[in-house]
Amino acid sequence: MREMTERRRAKIERVLSQRQKGLTLVMDNIWDPHNVSAIYRSCDAFGVPEVHLYYTGCTFPQLSRKTSASAFKWVGTVRHASREELASCLRGQGMRILATSCSPASRPLTEWDLTCPTAVIMGNEHAGVSEELLPIADGEVYIPMYGMVQSFNVSVASALILAEASRQRALAGMYSQRQWTDEEYARRLSAWLDKA
Repeated sequence: MREMTERRRAKIERVLSQRQKGLTLVMDNIWDPHNVSAIYRSCDAFGVPEVHLYYTGCTFPQLSRKTSASAFKWVGTVRHASREELASCLRGQGMRILATSCSPASRPLTEWDLTCPTAVIMGNEHAGVSEELLPIADGEVYIPMYGMVQSFNVSVASALILAEASRQRALAGMYSQRQWTDEEYARRLSAWLDKA
């Protein structure tokens, strides 16, 4: 039993050390619970420490504990009541803000340097990114597609964006360099050990 406990702690320390402090997603009124759960799982898998919620047109969906509990346990959630609060929080962390979009101003995903501190706004299933959030974006991003269908499911798009960010960050050695200060790491480690 002692060996399992030490192994578990070692995994927690390793995973926390690989969390990407400068990478996050904003969920903009995403109403489908399966999509929300899948986005949380992708965030955990690619080392995103927390997601930001902007819900003004719908309520945050009721999620199944069975499908989302483990991801919620390890990925933080920050809720925002207004566009100004969201922008202030992200800017305060030095984040560049990108909005997913298919407008003429949008640039392909691979043209963006995702090793920079970046927050990507994921729009809702039907309307895309809210009109009121577009002014806070520093740029717009799209995933190149070569078929007849012109959009991915929002949870799939989130995973693809995070996979590209992960690829760039892995090549830059960012997963092997802890991004937290000693104080931040100790505080988060304590919280994670309490959850384990």
